Amino acid sequence: QVQLVESGGGLVQPGGSLRLSCAASGSIFSIYVMGWYRQAPGKQRELVAYITNGGRTNYTDSVKGRFTISRHNAKNTMYLQMNSLKLEDTAVYYCNADLHIRFRGTTVPGDYWGQGTQVTVSS
Repeated sequence: QVQLVESGGGLVQPGGSLRLSCAASGSIFSIYVMGWYRQAPGKQRELVAYITNGGRTNYTDSVKGRFTISRHNAKNTMYLQMNSLKLEDTAVYYCNADLHIRFRGTTVPGDYWGQGTQVTVSS
C-alpha cells in the first residue's frame, strides 16, 4: 500500500558530501513525521534526524551543523544533505514515515520503513 524508496547513498571520502532522498508512494492521505535513521555494523539503529509536516526539525548531536533534513510535502519526498562526512557516519541509512493511508473510505495510521541505502565514508 505504501512504499518508501531511498536513493543517493554511495562511497565518499572523509569531508565529502552526499544527498539522500526518500520518496513515498501509495495510498497516502497525509505524512506527519518523516525521519532518517542509520545502523552501523554491530550497532543499534539510531535516529539521525526528523522533520514534521510543519517543518520542525531535530537532529542527533553527532550530526548537528553537518546534516540538513528537508522535505517537499506535495511530492511526499524527504532529503538529507550530508556535509563534512566522517568515517563514523558509515552506515545503512533508512527512511521512516509516520503517516495515514486511505483505506475503504477512511484513514488508517501506520509507520513505514524504506529498504535502506548504504553510505560508506572511507579514504
